[in-house]
Amino acid sequence: MRAAPLVALTGGTGFLGRHLATALAARGFRLRILTRREASHPLWRDLTADLVTGDLDDAPALGRLVQGCDIVIHAAGLIKARSRREFLSVNRDGAVRLAGATQRHAPGAHLIGISSLAARVPRLSAYAESKRAGERGLAASFSGRLTIIRPPVIYGPWDRATFGIFRAAAKPIVPVPGSPEARIAMIHVEDAAAAIAALAAWNEAPGGSIHALADLRPAGYAPRHILGLAAAALGNNPRFVRLPGSAVRFAGIAASLLARVSGRPGLFSAGKAREMLYPCWGVSAEELLPAMHAAPGIDLPRGFASTVAWYRQTGWLV
Repeated sequence: MRAAPLVALTGGTGFLGRHLATALAARGFRLRILTRREASHPLWRDLTADLVTGDLDDAPALGRLVQGCDIVIHAAGLIKARSRREFLSVNRDGAVRLAGATQRHAPGAHLIGISSLAARVPRLSAYAESKRAGERGLAASFSGRLTIIRPPVIYGPWDRATFGIFRAAAKPIVPVPGSPEARIAMIHVEDAAAAIAALAAWNEAPGGSIHALADLRPAGYAPRHILGLAAAALGNNPRFVRLPGSAVRFAGIAASLLARVSGRPGLFSAGKAREMLYPCWGVSAEELLPAMHAAPGIDLPRGFASTVAWYRQTGWLV
């Protein structure tokens, strides 16, 4: 009897990675996960996986991670950094090192790179630039079957990046950034993990392709709609006030200056402000992973309601 396919996973201890590891295990894959320290998390309570200690700078660890694997999923990356150089050192150079290790030790593997919808417009921020550079680095360093996945905004239990949406929506007055015509695609983390796990199981997946993910409304949501649904999930009925683009840009510049002085990067920055003000983060039908492999089932009202319930259960929200 042939053993189940072996998946090597980076970023398995991150927000998406934790959910992805459980989704892969549920599909019967064997797992080998790169981790900088002993992994312990409630989502992994029943998970069986081989752990390789190391990081994206550790060439021997990367070799051990991918050796003999059928699928390699690169989900590691920075979402905040102190500088453009720091973003590139992880999101670009780390991807190049992993792809090189896969080329040497598992050339027949299917390499799946988890990028970001922000990579569409690399000029907006150092983060977006680094994610596009990471995509190119994977393609330049690996000659086998490669698929790039660009998720939109991912939310759900255990996420701190989108927690700010709910904290803002809990106030009596809620500022709404961006144009009323802007659209932002969203996806619940369970649907994102399920789609990537389905892609890993797709033996005939073509190489060289780039696909996006999205929920049941891939064209996206207006910022006011997103904040309104978050407020409704919280049981709040606030007053919404449109925030001018100039105010968002100024706040982003101030946040970047503070991060530079303190040496502590935050999620919000001048680059993130430009991303927030970009009008089109929707996903077209042509970009989506084929429906037979990505069938999202969680709409935004349901997803926000369950996320708020989790935040309250864990004490993140009262």
